Amino acid sequence: MLYLGVDLGTSAVKLLLMDGQGEIRKIVSREYPISFPHPGWAEQNPEDWYEKSIEGIRELTKDVDRSEVAGISFGGQMHGLVVLDEKDEVIRPAILWNDGRSTKETDYLNEVIGREKLSAYTANIAFTGFTAPKILWMKENEPEKFARIRKIMLPKDYLAYRLSGTFCSDYSDASGMLLMDVKNKCWSKEMMEICGISREQLPDLYESYEVVGTLKKEEAKKLGLPESVKIIAGAGDNAAAAVGTGTVGEGMCNISLGTSGTIFISSRKFQVDRYNALHSFAHADGYYHLMGCMLSAASCNKWWMQDILGTSEFTKEQEKIVKLGENQVFYLPYLMGERSPHNDPMARATFTGMTMDTTREEMTQAVLEGVVFGLRDSLEVARNLGIQIERTKICGGGAKSLLWKKMVANIMNLKVDVIESEEGPALGGAILAAVGCGEFESVEEVAAKLVKVVETVEPDEDLTEKYEECYQKFRKIYPALKPVFRKIVS
Repeated sequence: MLYLGVDLGTSAVKLLLMDGQGEIRKIVSREYPISFPHPGWAEQNPEDWYEKSIEGIRELTKDVDRSEVAGISFGGQMHGLVVLDEKDEVIRPAILWNDGRSTKETDYLNEVIGREKLSAYTANIAFTGFTAPKILWMKENEPEKFARIRKIMLPKDYLAYRLSGTFCSDYSDASGMLLMDVKNKCWSKEMMEICGISREQLPDLYESYEVVGTLKKEEAKKLGLPESVKIIAGAGDNAAAAVGTGTVGEGMCNISLGTSGTIFISSRKFQVDRYNALHSFAHADGYYHLMGCMLSAASCNKWWMQDILGTSEFTKEQEKIVKLGENQVFYLPYLMGERSPHNDPMARATFTGMTMDTTREEMTQAVLEGVVFGLRDSLEVARNLGIQIERTKICGGGAKSLLWKKMVANIMNLKVDVIESEEGPALGGAILAAVGCGEFESVEEVAAKLVKVVETVEPDEDLTEKYEECYQKFRKIYPALKPVFRKIVS
């Protein structure tokens, strides 16, 4: 049988076809636009997701026996607010995960409702990227549209709804809405009351590997697929990527260097750090995970290379970087503000330490190092919880850079395991589809069978010591500039 994974990303949808032996048969992708109608805002048209996904599925399956396609599942960008009216029509463009308009609402939740109450209700505090602050923003600023809301859903769940007609979400993705009681895996009555919404407006919740329905007749006809194709709930992109890298079960770690950057630690038990610096979410394997998320990771490198240096030769630029652990130029990677662990939408990117003899290579090096330093901030929170991590998987576009992987190994003092396939959420979606269709007994079983480590980047003791000194300098920069950001950001 064949299983289809859909990774609904921020700039494109990637679709992956996997057979029952775990072999990737084909991958296609389709891009769609993102709009920034105001500074700090980010929106997309859900119809674009649907149309490009339909195109991609047709392309993905055109050279195979479509009758063998058994299931479709998803990994999707988290936190986005998609709202439908009584006719199932989209009311407004989706407000995305990296949208910063809800600062006022986030402050209200954290300061007026209170962090302790939020943590008790949901295991998390409010971040501007989360869904609940977006709902409050819409209630305040678009009351007529807010009154029309009949369904509230996340981006990947919009696709599932269009394909199956089932109004659903999964626990991992719903964890990032600030509407779910993560520990007990149910919607929080208190948060619904705070946001002024009802249970009927929220989807039914499933484990990521559970079947939620089958293809609607009209969608099956459009795709040339059987109506019997099962739709499996899927997961938030980071949980799906963790499945795709085998980061399931107890104490496994994955670092993603994508548009955003994450450090993801899987656990069989529910836990929350006392400052809520890390997100405490449900995992796609049926258990839980802690996650630190920075808003700009590989996007920092893309911005620096393309927009500032005017080059697309990323590898060539990195070839000139040889003096690791000795750079005196530091970069704060906060192009879109920051989430973990600072929760500061007003934070901004900066270069610090430049002199008249600072080189292009040192500034490029600072950008790459700054992203890893930022991720280490979250790793330190996990270590303070007593979590001992010795190695990590790695995925995302940035994982293709040997230099960046070497920085991760030495800045974090971790063994970095490179896996055979770095397809992340799309592969995770296909794996979830295979589990949902009964091809495998559990997510852990299939991950153990299919995920293969092909290389390990080991930390170097001397280099780790040098980078430790650099990190201690880096971590002093943000606290010093935090009050400045509040004066210069309007």
